[in-house]
Amino acid sequence: MASMRDIKRRKSSISSTQQITNAMKLVSTVKLQKAKARAEQTNPYFNYMYHTVCSMLSKSQNINHPYLTGKDTSKKAVVVITSNRGLAGGYNSNVVKLITESDWKKEDVDIYAVGGKGADALNHRGYHIAQNASDVMEDPTYPDAMALCEQVLKSFADGEVGEIYLAYTHFKNTVSQEPKLIKLLPVEIDEADLQEDSQNHILMNFEPNEEEALDAIIPKYVTSLFYGALVEAVASENGARMQAMDSATSNAEEMISDLTLKYNRARQGSITQELTEIIAGANAIG
Repeated sequence: MASMRDIKRRKSSISSTQQITNAMKLVSTVKLQKAKARAEQTNPYFNYMYHTVCSMLSKSQNINHPYLTGKDTSKKAVVVITSNRGLAGGYNSNVVKLITESDWKKEDVDIYAVGGKGADALNHRGYHIAQNASDVMEDPTYPDAMALCEQVLKSFADGEVGEIYLAYTHFKNTVSQEPKLIKLLPVEIDEADLQEDSQNHILMNFEPNEEEALDAIIPKYVTSLFYGALVEAVASENGARMQAMDSATSNAEEMISDLTLKYNRARQGSITQELTEIIAGANAIG
């Protein structure tokens, strides 16, 4: 059994850790409120952008455009959004698993990492990090998303990669975040929508022409989804960290209670032993 001194030292150490985790929980809670409001305000726009572009392209048949046709390569560009800091439960590892547990070959994947944790984890597993934009996660802005979009679209247009994917954490609510992997280009068109549009003879007209229109729409579409994912990722990170620190604080409280009980038992045992020795000594003298 541990001595009273060891138990007291252990209890003091856990109490100090509990104060840190509780402080981190409060900080994450404050940050979450701001990030949550931002995500809820921007999320409808980016959802509509995604569905509108997919719907528009489903009505646009036989368009030969560099952004819409698949390239003759198996290479994929994957934008992976994680955090720069840990202590957020499984937030970072869940996003990394979207890549590592896929059936893609490592040599066929170029990682555009936004967030140091994802970059480090995937680099350690042997994936090629084409770009590391970890500083973006400190305060993501629309121009940041636009710059990232330009890099990825250039690789796609040049034929270096044949597909573009986005891996991030979708913010459902304060206690629920969902890691998602979505394909951005070439745009996947729902066969049901395509068949319905064909039956209804619905076609999309472009003005002045489809090439100029798509040159403007597709970069806007990709940038919007990048920015939306960044905003949701910030909210998800703070939500995950708040939950993780809340659990850590609760666990510390339970450990402190358990150690207090052990300390009291050890103290009682020590007192009992001292009384027994005193009584035994008195009886020996008598």
